[in-house]
Amino acid sequence: MELIDQHTKKIMEGCKRRAYDAGLRFQDETLEYIVTNRDMIELSPKVMIPTLYDYWVHDVEVLKEKGRYELYPGNPYETVINTRPAISFYNDNNPDWMNVMIFYHVLAHIDFFQNNAYFRSTWDYDFTGVALSDKRTIARLRSEKGRWLDYVIEFTRGIDNLVGYHRSLSDVLRPVPGTSKRMDYYFDIFLQKEKKVRINEYVQEIERYNQYIETYGEFGEESFFSEIKNRYPEFETMFEKQSEKKAVQITDLIEFLLDRSEFLKKEENIWMRSVIGIVRKTSLFFQPQIRTKIINEGWASYWHDTLFLMDDRIQGHEVDYARVNAHVTSIPRVGLNPYALGMRLFQHLEETADKGKISYEFERIKNVDERKKFDKHTGKGKEFIFRVRENLSDFMFINTFIDQDFIDKHRLFVAGKRLNQSRMVWEYYVKSRKAEDYKAMVLDSMYHPPYIEVNEEKTNRDTLYLVHRFENKPLVSDYIANTMLGIEYLWDGEVKLETHEVASIRKHETEDSSGMLIEEAAPEVFWEKVLYTMKNRRLSKRKL
Repeated sequence: MELIDQHTKKIMEGCKRRAYDAGLRFQDETLEYIVTNRDMIELSPKVMIPTLYDYWVHDVEVLKEKGRYELYPGNPYETVINTRPAISFYNDNNPDWMNVMIFYHVLAHIDFFQNNAYFRSTWDYDFTGVALSDKRTIARLRSEKGRWLDYVIEFTRGIDNLVGYHRSLSDVLRPVPGTSKRMDYYFDIFLQKEKKVRINEYVQEIERYNQYIETYGEFGEESFFSEIKNRYPEFETMFEKQSEKKAVQITDLIEFLLDRSEFLKKEENIWMRSVIGIVRKTSLFFQPQIRTKIINEGWASYWHDTLFLMDDRIQGHEVDYARVNAHVTSIPRVGLNPYALGMRLFQHLEETADKGKISYEFERIKNVDERKKFDKHTGKGKEFIFRVRENLSDFMFINTFIDQDFIDKHRLFVAGKRLNQSRMVWEYYVKSRKAEDYKAMVLDSMYHPPYIEVNEEKTNRDTLYLVHRFENKPLVSDYIANTMLGIEYLWDGEVKLETHEVASIRKHETEDSSGMLIEEAAPEVFWEKVLYTMKNRRLSKRKL
């Protein structure tokens, strides 16, 4: 692995100037490295962070990827990581014209990392430096504790998808800690739970608050609560008590174990707390990347397509670019390509905003021909997609903007699978062209970790009681035993887990004249509540 040469760096700096002129915003300092496929294989298990701590699973992944590469060799174009400065890696055999395209793609990623609100908690430090310090800590403790350190890493990584990412992010995004929390308490708790006001009164309070903000600007909230103190003298006292409670609020299971486990507080086990904290911190750093895959790749693909087509360095390589770009951004008929979906959704939003279609006036129009002809020539398309880039995650991006016009424009559909019994083969068919069904398919494919919280009323020194907030998605049963075993070790007591499992499924299928099984409707699933108990490394289950 080595830095790119001066010739290639000059190309990158030229791309930076053009990207900046187009509206992208990023820190000027960047590092670019040339890597071989072997380097890529060895860095991938560490999510391309060279300084990430060592762990035996990383070595297993390297061996697996080496075997896969021997069977299916391929050259990844680039990888970029969200550090300070941003670091990107490039294949060692890319021609100059391809590097121009790739550099635009990378710069758009960096723009997304440094401007999207979901990455706000990563803006103020360089993760590679922090990771290096953590790596040295892990190496030192491994030399002292041996295999026990890897047990602690493994047990913690078993629950590191449960970190309280959104709660942590909300604290970072509050520009003025005191006043904004006061507003949250007033509208979410004081009015609704303490005063139990009627809906119309609640709406009137929101309107009154907005009027204060509009009239007094940055002093609007302070003026609003000055008046609230006169109406409700008890408000400030109740808010302060609530703030004291929230100051010690535990955000996730790992933090609860660190704070409440007597086992981890023993002098001989204090070292475990450092290891657990490192795993949790690392998971929090990668959470925004996991939750913005489609919008992030779509943004990067949109800009490499836009900027490279305007770049004179494409001349003579139009066909080569078309071939590479089609490989990256083509829409598969079955399955999902985040690059293709994200890019086309940004292009659709730009066109829609330019025509003024993101408005109540347009939504009221039901006639298909009138909807096609609607055009206010607002010229605000670019401005709108920059706001989308700044504020949205994958869930909001997909749930808000995939509509029937977008589905029809790109002829998208949900594919179904059926068994042809006469030929004994599986066949794919167009199951639905409705926007709601396509949106549901995309949302179902996204990262969605379970929400598991500690029931403190049922938890005591000997028992840790966990509750899975059920969302019609059961836990993966294959992982329950080992995960609860790890939690039992860190808690040093029995662990109970309340969740739901499938009791029975009723399918609605018929057979047509050609012998094909047709699914008429979604299967009807019946759920039952169960309680898992891990005690003395033995797992049991009973119905509740």
